Amino acid sequence: MNVAKLHAPEPAGTALPTDLASLEAWFDQRLDEKLAQREAEHVPTLAIIATKGTMDMAYPPFILASTAAALGWNASIFFTFYGLELVKKDLGLKVSPLGNPAMPMKMPFGPDWLKRINMPIPTLAANLPGFESLATRMMSQTVKAKGVPSIQELRDICVESGVRLVACQMTVDLFNYRQDEFIPEIAEWIGATSYLGEARKADVCLFI
Repeated sequence: MNVAKLHAPEPAGTALPTDLASLEAWFDQRLDEKLAQREAEHVPTLAIIATKGTMDMAYPPFILASTAAALGWNASIFFTFYGLELVKKDLGLKVSPLGNPAMPMKMPFGPDWLKRINMPIPTLAANLPGFESLATRMMSQTVKAKGVPSIQELRDICVESGVRLVACQMTVDLFNYRQDEFIPEIAEWIGATSYLGEARKADVCLFI
């Protein structure tokens, strides 16, 4: 709170209370008004740390960031480790049923009763050659059938709406990536220390 603003001179003709109780009530009112004004002028911020590089885990950061931007928030996404796959020029994202027991497999076509069934994925089936590609195709068809934007479309929406995309330079060096493998809309190539300073000030910070 800016004390100088709180104690700024009142407009001409405004008489300050003289008794202590009235003066305290006046200061309380002024404080409430200033706090309400600051809250009204505050722009919420969202910081997301994206660490996963699969198709199913690409949706949460882009959906949340684009939604925040649509609400007028300042949003940013820090892509680190496998999350860097989400900002490559060539998106080759897949769905991996292996190690993802909560993942429901849904039929993207057929009668409604069939599309509502959650099909459990046995560990053995997830290891079969070609099963990952099958799961990816089914997920892509389901998303398309429901009218949900693709990852490419969601990423474009984030770029167009001003979401700040930040890449982890340490991970780029670790995996011997080249910066020209990634989309040109990346705002910065920084380390965790720099982004954590930004995330610390955010109203909402999410790790995905």
